[in-house]
Amino acid sequence: MDDIEAIRKKKLRDLQQQAQQGFSQEDFAEEQQKEYNDQKKLILRAILMDDARERLGRIKAARPEMAENLENQLIMLAQSGRLKNKINDEQLRELLSKILPKKRDITIKRRGM
Repeated sequence: MDDIEAIRKKKLRDLQQQAQQGFSQEDFAEEQQKEYNDQKKLILRAILMDDARERLGRIKAARPEMAENLENQLIMLAQSGRLKNKINDEQLRELLSKILPKKRDITIKRRGM
């Protein structure tokens, strides 16, 4: 009987340790993601003027994937040293026009019945 109780206690301790390690890994990943987002915000604040930052916020609300792509490109431009001044709204719109896929006109020709 004592052996079974000892095995149960050991198993319980092992499960508690695994759970504790799992939570700390999740917490670590969340902390890293938060730190990454904070760094990204700081960089964007440094390279964008207020009006451009507002436009980026509106884009993020409507199309998060495109905003993420745009943010990454802006950060790459800044890190490579290609940005001399802060980006204003007009410059951001120009960048957007280059990123957005070109819309194609589609015409449908119907056969006469």
